[in-house]
Amino acid sequence: MALLEVRGLARSFYGVHALNGVDFDVAAGTITALIGPNGAGKTTAFNCISGVIPPDTGTVRFDGADITALRPDRIARAGMVRTFQIARGFPRLSVLENLMLYGQHQAGEGFLRAVLGGFRAEEDALRERAIGVARRLNLLGVANNLASALSGGQKKLLEIGRALMAAPRLILLDEPIAGVNPALAVEIGDHLLRLRDEGITFLIIEHHMDAIARLCDPVIVMAEGRHLVTGSFREVAEDTRVQEAYMGRRKHAAQPA
Repeated sequence: MALLEVRGLARSFYGVHALNGVDFDVAAGTITALIGPNGAGKTTAFNCISGVIPPDTGTVRFDGADITALRPDRIARAGMVRTFQIARGFPRLSVLENLMLYGQHQAGEGFLRAVLGGFRAEEDALRERAIGVARRLNLLGVANNLASALSGGQKKLLEIGRALMAAPRLILLDEPIAGVNPALAVEIGDHLLRLRDEGITFLIIEHHMDAIARLCDPVIVMAEGRHLVTGSFREVAEDTRVQEAYMGRRKHAAQPA
């Protein structure tokens, strides 16, 4: 059974079909790419899958359970979280504070807990977890810096760290290396490969084809709000339907009169 199953997903905005019956699966233990030309519906698919917006029709199943149109917080608690193309941290909080905010199952600091001090052990454990995530993503050296002071690549890493704090089984990554310098892009890719080997599954939107070729198998291609083809990077790159979707239909050579 696939970890994520998308069936017949459709969504329109003011009469324009952004998604028009999308079907695809994501197998556990993979880094799966979701690619396609601009306007293919990739981000809308992410938004519907993650609960940011409800689909008009269709179903989303995660680990066998129907999560269609659940709130994002309930989907996150079920084990699926997402990142955004533009990092969504709290700029006036430190890196460590940002990570701690996304820890799962926080009971808060109610009156009795404040008086009795019961929250201290929980907060200490949460801080240790955040330090561990920062260390593994090479963010420990900037853990006390404000999120606003990070480079673009470090902000991408913080987005991944935020997702890891929720102890996910599946992470939806929206352009994890967009705007990142080549060296840090390779580092981010290495982190994803290690996390995959530790049992985390990824579905990635990305426009850098070299990164897709290195990291992702399989590759799902969308076009005009529909699933077009799924295969290895080489298979989809050689598929004429994919070439036409990206480059436009090839003009036939003029025939002699």
